[in-house]
Amino acid sequence: MADIKSLDRISSKWKEVASRSQGEYKEGVENPKRSWSAATQAAESAYEQGVQDSISRKAFGKGVSEAGDNKWKNRAVNLGPSRYSAGVAVAQPEYQKGFAPFHSVISSVTLPPRGPKGSPENIERVRVIASALHSAKVS
Repeated sequence: MADIKSLDRISSKWKEVASRSQGEYKEGVENPKRSWSAATQAAESAYEQGVQDSISRKAFGKGVSEAGDNKWKNRAVNLGPSRYSAGVAVAQPEYQKGFAPFHSVISSVTLPPRGPKGSPENIERVRVIASALHSAKVS
């Protein structure tokens, strides 16, 4: 039998050491060995092959089954809220940039008057906006 530390000790040490590596993580991102986009584009065929292999092995469904609802829910509840808030705060300029074309289309639409609750006139207002957004998308 191989002489190895307990799994608890190994995982505890990993957590302790990895938790102190935030600075190294940031430094690595700021000073990569090679361009992320160039390396990623160069790996496109490997990505495609990997996805096809994953599909053939039905890996997605197997992974979902293995993880189950409890793992998803635990991670979402314990990690999600702080990551969500921080991500939203950082992403605001990109959100604004991404939504700007839709905002422009919607703000240029002349809507027909509102009707009473549940009336066809109100559905027509939705149709006018949907049509304008679709026209902008395909043009």
